[in-house]
Amino acid sequence: MKNFTSILIAIFAAILLLSASAFTVSQTQYVLVQRLGEIVSVKKVPGLYFKVPLIDNLKYFDNRILTLDWEQPAKFITSENKYMMVDSFVKWRIIDPARYYVSIKEGGEAAAEDRLSKVVNAGLRTEFGKRTVHDVIAGERGVVMDNLRKKADIEARQMGIEVVDVRLKRVDYAEEISKSVFDRMIAERKRLANQLRSEGSAASEKIRADADKQREVIIAEAYREAQKAKGEGDATAAAIYSQSYGKNPEFYAFYRSTEAYKNSFNSKSDVMVLDPGSDFFKYMRSPAKK
Repeated sequence: MKNFTSILIAIFAAILLLSASAFTVSQTQYVLVQRLGEIVSVKKVPGLYFKVPLIDNLKYFDNRILTLDWEQPAKFITSENKYMMVDSFVKWRIIDPARYYVSIKEGGEAAAEDRLSKVVNAGLRTEFGKRTVHDVIAGERGVVMDNLRKKADIEARQMGIEVVDVRLKRVDYAEEISKSVFDRMIAERKRLANQLRSEGSAASEKIRADADKQREVIIAEAYREAQKAKGEGDATAAAIYSQSYGKNPEFYAFYRSTEAYKNSFNSKSDVMVLDPGSDFFKYMRSPAKK
């Protein structure tokens, strides 16, 4: 019975020793093994490992790509002495856990991102300082980001970090400059609008003047044609009257008199004072009195 108890104690002690000695490394981790403060190994491959209980100490690090994204845009000055607000982010990851741990000590990701932030901001200040506003906004934006990544990666590797990418999300004028830029843009648009209105007004006046001129010409030509047609009609009528008069003067005189009677007595209210013996009533008298 005593031997059996001893065996159970031994088995229990062995289990405790085994559990205290074993550790696992996942696919998203690096594990740094310290022995009495000294780094003895770095485990990067996922699996089951063993350590010396109570002597070895483990430090876990994330091996995935991390994002450093600033809450507020930073201000940088261009070669034209114009301030720009830059919103950017950095993609980074740990590639050398031992160097990373020695560099940041117990600060963790916060300390690493603080140092990385200083490196990237210094690079931004340099890149913006030798370029114009157009260059950093559109012209050489890709070059700026590529240079930033390369320079930041060189310095970050001294901390055991790889800079995967640096991106400029937004580049804009500083607030005090933006207002003046917008004011200039508004003034320019107003000037252009006034110019277009002025040109439109001038074109409108020209069109109206041309239309009035064409109207006068058309009316004058129409009046000329009308007078010409009237004159030709009067001449034709006079020729017809003359021809008719020549054939039968008496009938022509009678016809003209009847037309005069019809026009003169057109209304019951018409009043005429004439001598009954005048030629006007020639065809209204009886044949014996002519």
